[in-house]
Amino acid sequence: MTLILLNKPFNVLCQFTDPEGRATLGDYVKVKGVYAAGRLDYDSEGLLALTDDGKLNKKLADPRNKTPKTYWAQVEGIPDQDALQKLCRGVELKDGKTLPAKAWIIPEPPGLWERDPPIRYRAAIPTSWIELTITEGKNRQVRRMTAAVGLPTLRLIRASIGDWKLDGLPPGEWREIQPSGRQ
Repeated sequence: MTLILLNKPFNVLCQFTDPEGRATLGDYVKVKGVYAAGRLDYDSEGLLALTDDGKLNKKLADPRNKTPKTYWAQVEGIPDQDALQKLCRGVELKDGKTLPAKAWIIPEPPGLWERDPPIRYRAAIPTSWIELTITEGKNRQVRRMTAAVGLPTLRLIRASIGDWKLDGLPPGEWREIQPSGRQ
């Protein structure tokens, strides 16, 4: 079994080919037969697991398995306790209420790489960072959750999937790991 952890760069599709010529996983990972276990949006960055093991892929990607995924979200504005409590209780979205999340304010993550292109800068509006852990995977969920509490996401980085973490892996780089049976 092959298991790869990739730090997916910004504006890279979570597939291996694209008829429109956009950057894809195939530009970074040349290992045959592996597939992304779940998705990470084109405009999101961070940890992505790829495997050739169908059971592991299903375990990681299927929201019924509740694999925790932790994100660093740079948001517009400064979260107050009310916004954080709403995120922790679950947020009502158009497709239903999210499961409760873990959410707290963090300093800018250490060792964070520059994004190309950088986020928009607005002198009159401060930004801050939230660490958010969810156990489901609704489409663009973290972005929709932060927007619902008045904190639009400017940059989104997945920091971990279960026990697997970015651990200093630079954007576009990957490492093969031995699955231990725990995620």
